[in-house]
Parts: sequence; C-alpha cells; structure tokens
Amino acid sequence: MKRSASLHPCDMTKRQLAGFVLILAALTAFSAMSIDMYLPAFPQMAKDLGEPLSTVQLSVSAFLFGSAAGQLFYGPLADRYGRRVPLLAGLALYVVSCLGCAAVHSGAELLFWRVLMALGGGAGMVISRAVVRDLYDTAEAARMFSLLMLIMGVAPILAPIAGGQLLLLTGWRGIFWFLAFFGVVSLAGAAVGLPESLPAERRQRRSLAGMVKVYGHLLKNRHYLRYAVAIGCVAGMNFSYISGAPFIFIELHGISPQQFGILFGVNACGLIGASQVNRRLLRRFSPQQIASAAFLVSAAAALLLTGAGATGVGGFPAQAVLIFICLCMTGLLYPNLTALAMAPFDKAAGSASALLGTIQYTLGASAGALVGVFHDGSALPMTAVMAVCGALGLTAVLGAGSAPDVVCTSAA
Repeated sequence: MKRSASLHPCDMTKRQLAGFVLILAALTAFSAMSIDMYLPAFPQMAKDLGEPLSTVQLSVSAFLFGSAAGQLFYGPLADRYGRRVPLLAGLALYVVSCLGCAAVHSGAELLFWRVLMALGGGAGMVISRAVVRDLYDTAEAARMFSLLMLIMGVAPILAPIAGGQLLLLTGWRGIFWFLAFFGVVSLAGAAVGLPESLPAERRQRRSLAGMVKVYGHLLKNRHYLRYAVAIGCVAGMNFSYISGAPFIFIELHGISPQQFGILFGVNACGLIGASQVNRRLLRRFSPQQIASAAFLVSAAAALLLTGAGATGVGGFPAQAVLIFICLCMTGLLYPNLTALAMAPFDKAAGSASALLGTIQYTLGASAGALVGVFHDGSALPMTAVMAVCGALGLTAVLGAGSAPDVVCTSAA
C-alpha cells in the first residue's frame, strides 16, 4: 500500500483495501487473542504457578483494567500526533509484555505483565476505531465495524482451539510466545501497510492537558455516555462469560480443554454470523433500531439463563443455547453501538474512541471480577451478572434517543 500523509478508501485498489481492512481487523482482535487463547490453560497455569485458580482468573480482569487505563492514554496522543506513532509504540510494548508473560513464575508476575500487555494492546483497539471514524459516516462505519467483526471473529474461534493445541505441544508458556509472534506480525503490517488517516490540518493543537479536558466534554454528552455505557454492558456480559466459562464448562460439566476450545469457537461463529446479518439489516433499519431490538433479546436470554443456572432446569444444553443467543446479539450490538457513540465526533475521534474503550473495559472487567468474587461452585454468579448487564444496557439504549451525526470531512 502506498504511504501518504492521509488516506481514503476511495483512493485504494481492491488489493490495498483488503490489506487495509485486514490490518484494522488484526488491531481490533488484540483483546480477543490476548484473552481467549489462554483460557484453556487456566487449570494448568494455576498448578504450575502454585496459585489458586481464582488468581489466574484475575489475570483476565487485570488485562481489562490495563486496557481501560491504556486507552485513555492513547486517545489524546492519537488526536495530537496522528494515528501511526502511538500505534507502533503500543504494539512494541505488547510484544515485550507477551515475552514477559511467558517467563513468569508467580501469580504476581503474571498480573504485572498482563497489565503491561494490555497497555500495549490498547493502542490497536483505540486507533482502529479512530481510523474508521476518520473515514466513514455513521451508517458506513457500522457496516465497516461489522466487516471487521467478520474477520476478527476468526480470533475467538481459532484462539481457544489453538490455545488448547499449544497447551498439549508447548505448555501454556507457548501460548504467550505465539501472542508475541502475532504482535510482531501486526507491528510489521501496521508499519508498512497502514498510512496516516488523520491529516496534519485536522490534528488537535491544544496542549495534552487541554486535550485531556476533552474527556470531560465527552462525558457531558448524553448520547455518547449512554451508548458508551451500553457498550460497557455488552462487554460485561461477554467478560462474565469469559471469566466463568472455563469453570462451568471444564470443571462443572467435565468438558476437556480441547472440547472447550471447540465450543468457544461455535459461540464465536454465532457472533460472526450475526455481525454479517447486521450489514443487511442496516439497509432497512437504523443502527439505533437494531441495537434496541438486539438488547431486548439479549436481556431476555440472560434472564432465562439466570433461571437455568439457579435451578438447573435444562442442564448444560439449556445454558449452552442461551449463552449462544446472548453472544449472537453481541454481533448486532457492538458495530451499531460503536458507530452511534462515535457519530457526533470528528477531530476528537481518538479521544472519543479511547474513552469508549475505557468505559467498555472498565465495566467489562468489573463484571468479570464479580463472577470471581461471588464464585460458589455453580453457574449462578456468571449468569446473574450477565442478566444485570443485559438489563442495564437495554435501559441505556432506550434512553439514548437518536444521536446527531457529524459527517467526517474525509468520509465517503
């Protein structure tokens, strides 16, 4: 792809556009790769490190809280200095941190390196969203986010499966070696194939302290805040599932780590399929209409899941089906809610993306941590937290109304 001071999809060949989308998808997939891949290794990691399983589970929340903090840092930098420099620096930190995780010998070391790993990976998540907002209006952005979910959806399908196989071949440390390799490939791809999407004339000229104040203005925007909270509730449902699924599937229902990876992949397929249905739905319905309907279905499924978890009615099949429904709705919710939250912002897209990610990961990490705190040897903690997140998210979306759209000056 030709380097330039700025880029626009209309100026790319089909091959360049495919490479551009692939790079954005890889950057968006950092969270899924970094979390899903080592889930099958939880029991072995706890044994090898001499730590309780809850400590290893806490490393998921550590990563999420690190992502929340890191994204706040990258937002103002990306708006002031452009997208490329903060991105490349963050990816380099991610690679080093993966190697650190592969060498740990205690739970405390694991948590430390997981936080740094999140701080580095957060650059990809912030800047990929900002680049899409740089180039597309609301409806087109929702379609692009859906397309990214199609490609990045391979990560939650293959990551736990690959993690389970690496667990057999190399042990759990090999999983982090592979993640370091993934980081190197992404770094090289971004350095060569992702030109700058924010021209110098559109960059923020305020001081960094002044740019941080932008966060205050974002939090005062009713539409943005409600959609951001809704995205956080979706993340809460997902990370509750991620935190609780290894115990429920492997320990409670006796599924092997390899079977767990396959089941995890089936759920990811549902998410991918829904994200592509979303692209068709956007031809007939607005992003807000789709998000409201999807949250209603998701909240209802989570409530039924709580009943199944508390009573045991339907056993494992009922829980698996209801979890599948919840995750399918994620494929409709993430693209539309992200586009709706980012729609009113042009020059502050980096900061808007960063705060969006911070709220998303803070609420997601908190929900995941609650699953561990209330762990009682049953499925109830996970299912109850998912139901609460579903109800709160539905309330936020219904109260948001329709956000005003500001078309980016470089949008199609």
